[in-house]
Amino acid sequence: MSSELATHLTGRHVQVVLFPFSFIEYLRTVDSELTELEKIIALDRYIEIGGYPGPLLKNFNRRDYLSTLLRSTLYKDIVVRHHIRSPQGLDNLAIYLMSNITKEYSLNTLTRVIGFKSVHTVDKYLRQLEEALFFFSVRRFSYKVQELVRTSRKIYCTDNGLVTATSFRFSADLGKVYENLVAITLQKERLAGGLEYYFWKSPRQEEVDFVVKLGLQVTELIRVCVNLDDPETKEREVRALLKASKELKCKNLLILTERTDADEEAAWHDLHGTIRILPLWKWLDREAREIA
Repeated sequence: MSSELATHLTGRHVQVVLFPFSFIEYLRTVDSELTELEKIIALDRYIEIGGYPGPLLKNFNRRDYLSTLLRSTLYKDIVVRHHIRSPQGLDNLAIYLMSNITKEYSLNTLTRVIGFKSVHTVDKYLRQLEEALFFFSVRRFSYKVQELVRTSRKIYCTDNGLVTATSFRFSADLGKVYENLVAITLQKERLAGGLEYYFWKSPRQEEVDFVVKLGLQVTELIRVCVNLDDPETKEREVRALLKASKELKCKNLLILTERTDADEEAAWHDLHGTIRILPLWKWLDREAREIA
């Protein structure tokens, strides 16, 4: 594992984190020339099957392949390596997290829900799952370092295919897998040294999914919402962005949706701002993002 390499190869190694195929890389395996409608359809397929090359390039049963991959990594890379005597707890934690991506968690909550006796065991298992590159966590934004360390976190999985293959059906929670895909993209950029990102919540529980930060400056606020047709949903999304915009002094506001592509002047009470609404496929497609 990476921590062990750092111990044995001090000063003589460079760590490169290799993720499953991105949406752009997935498109290259399908067809390099697709229309906008075809890209929307391709995104729906990509969200379901994920980016692991095996099921994409060969005639594998996706669900069996990914479930086997998860079990093999759990038991060979974690259980055997760390001499875990009761692996069922680790297995339960992994499946629970797969079924609850994008949700906030605390170690105390995980300990209680899954039935562990010690919060320290949960902390250890979670770090091992993250080291095996199944999951990563995002902190709640705060300008105060001490609060940043103590705040709750949200859990994300490194591949949507693992989620749909091992947890409950994703169709009812399309917003979750959309958000998870955005988190994966930002995580890659963070690991490349490009940015930091967090989530934001107001005292009244309004939420912005991603606060993007470059250096000391908040540069972008992102909400993920599949459909804005419902007026109450749209009002909730706009309200959260405008409140965060005022508090964090950031005017670059973005909502990622399934199909809507527009710039809108938004207002809520005395708050005003311009919000860019963009289809997720276009945000993921770098060439289309540059054109936009």
